[in-house]
Amino acid sequence: MPLTDLQVRKAKMTDKSQKLSDGGGLYLLVQPNGARYWPLEI
Repeated sequence: MPLTDLQVRKAKMTDKSQKLSDGGGLYLLVQPNGARYWPLEI
């Protein structure tokens, strides 16, 4: 299920990294310091 804009904006910082899947190998990685990355697993 694809991530929506609202889900991405509401992703909160935690004490551990969060990995929110967008499908097809793409996911949003939210770091404890608030950084957000869109890595692609091939």
